[in-house]
Amino acid sequence: MSFEDGARAPRPGEELDLEALRPFLAQHVDEPLDDLQIEQFPGGHSNLTYLLRFAGRELVLRRPPFGSKVKRAHDMGREHRVLSVLSQHCRWAPAPLAFCDDHAVMGADFYLMNRLRGVIFRRSLPDGVSIDEPAARRLSETLLDTLIELHALDYQAVGLGDLGKPDGYVERQVSGWTKRYDAAQTDDIAQMPALADWLAANMPVSPAPAIIHNDYKFDNVIYDSERLERVVGVLDWEMTTVGDPLMDLGTALCYWVEAGDSDAMKNLSFGPTALPGMLTRRQLVERYCEKTGRDASDILFYYTFGLFKTAVVLQQIYYRFAQGLTKDPRFGALIGGVGLLAETAAATLERQHI
Repeated sequence: MSFEDGARAPRPGEELDLEALRPFLAQHVDEPLDDLQIEQFPGGHSNLTYLLRFAGRELVLRRPPFGSKVKRAHDMGREHRVLSVLSQHCRWAPAPLAFCDDHAVMGADFYLMNRLRGVIFRRSLPDGVSIDEPAARRLSETLLDTLIELHALDYQAVGLGDLGKPDGYVERQVSGWTKRYDAAQTDDIAQMPALADWLAANMPVSPAPAIIHNDYKFDNVIYDSERLERVVGVLDWEMTTVGDPLMDLGTALCYWVEAGDSDAMKNLSFGPTALPGMLTRRQLVERYCEKTGRDASDILFYYTFGLFKTAVVLQQIYYRFAQGLTKDPRFGALIGGVGLLAETAAATLERQHI
């Protein structure tokens, strides 16, 4: 359908070597590759996603960004393993087809999967899609409920018991993201060190661990084109681990810009979360607690950490741009987003509610 996500010519500097890729594809598909074409999905600021067309078939290829030195943030092997397991238990976890760790092919790890068709909601609604208030409420409920389904999985039983180290998870996250900011810092943003200090001094006791996505938001979710309240795919699993599920909720909330938030934050949003009918952050937390039985009385910490972590992610991407490691013009403005997220987190702490 016209409002489904489309691909286009790869951005300059992000083209793939088609001839180097052919021998690997030939090992894993039966169709002829004479008419192989490669396009790129334009969304996303981290890992790169391509559409491969040949013989009437469509595959998706995922690889790390060019020029990135942050290997653990772009772990294709981890993402491939997680999806290989989760796709056996969750209908919305896409099943990978093949993984390649031979850097002679593309200079980095990558994997292939079948294309999932559907609607991805970003800041602006796709052409041809209109959402009334009841539909907006259903969309937001479905988004949250899918995250709840993930958190309800028995990570030991499904075979991901060794995926992470839940003991001390929050402390490692606070320390780790603080160090990442220090390593990628380019500008003097006064709130960032203050936020790091507050987070280090206010770490809560975690609930029982769960499988967590770590980047859960509207533009990482594919909805059914015919039934917009149904999720058919969840994407971008490279940061998945076993840890504190409220850290996952806090990250999801940091992306959730409400109608009453500033225009600047609305311009930074990753989904249509400010539409009339969408649940508020507080309502999302209440629904999560009601359905999971977890106590979210420390949600201020988790939300603030989500804002801080996302600011660091933007800082890392901007650092790559400032160092000339990527030419993507979108990245030049991201330093403004770092400051905005830091200001939002500081204001949240001042008012003491999300």
